[in-house]
Amino acid sequence: MSSMQIGVGGAGSTLDKALAEVRRAEEAGFRSVWFSNIFGHDALTVIALAGRETERIELGTAVVPTHSRHPLYMAQQALTTSAACGGRFALGIGPSHKVVIESMLGLSFEKPARHVREYVEVLKSLVETGTVKHEGEVYRTQGSLRVADAEPFPILVGGLGRLMRGIAGGLADGTITWMTGPRTLGDEISPDVRSAAQDAGRPAPRIVAALPVCLTDDPDGAREGIDKALAMYPTLPSYKAMLDLEGATRPSDIALVGDDATIDAGLARMADAGVTDFMATVMAVGADAEAAGERTFELLADRAKATR
Repeated sequence: MSSMQIGVGGAGSTLDKALAEVRRAEEAGFRSVWFSNIFGHDALTVIALAGRETERIELGTAVVPTHSRHPLYMAQQALTTSAACGGRFALGIGPSHKVVIESMLGLSFEKPARHVREYVEVLKSLVETGTVKHEGEVYRTQGSLRVADAEPFPILVGGLGRLMRGIAGGLADGTITWMTGPRTLGDEISPDVRSAAQDAGRPAPRIVAALPVCLTDDPDGAREGIDKALAMYPTLPSYKAMLDLEGATRPSDIALVGDDATIDAGLARMADAGVTDFMATVMAVGADAEAAGERTFELLADRAKATR
């Protein structure tokens, strides 16, 4: 497990709380903090602010949806965010889900892999060279950016299907997964992403994987709380497919829940599955919910320091 870095998922009901959590994670010794971009704060904005209040910790998105931001303006905002972080930034992007893109935004979700491939091509060109001239089926884009105090950053693709894995390894710098257990990561995700990188002559990719974690004396209650809090995910086709591959039906089936030894064994399984960066979603659930959340954070911080 020594080669797997350990980070945490960011949260916070207010900006002040989110920034306080990032500062605490850095002081505790975590390698990274990752912010989702769902229906609360804008992840890139939070990370830009956090970058000005921290010195060492990596700050990443897990993930920002692609359809709703043109890749030129995604590149502009991400480069600005990277500058605010002093280069400690990783951009995780993904196509989101059909129900969000079509039903909520009124956009097309047709051929998401083709969309993401072209998106990454435009984005990478702007991030790495400052210019782009792209004539594709989805994007016909030419332009330039100049963010003088920003450096290129890792681009990670949060796609779970085989075509997405090829893009993550062959074109981007790796992948980010959620609701994906160690068997699926070890047998499917990691080999496919690494093979795509090798075939493209690219460096070894990052495999960033997130799972719920709860150190607790009440594992049954914690699992019930996890399933209640994360009930939406098995209803989304891409995540249900990952649970099915794992032989799981509920989020708690793949969560790391129980005592110290159980959590350590779960972390070891993730490392053995080829995960380079583990993103812990700390769950404060069960009969001893608040205490469980604190104990989980402290245990993970201890393990994170041991891998740095």
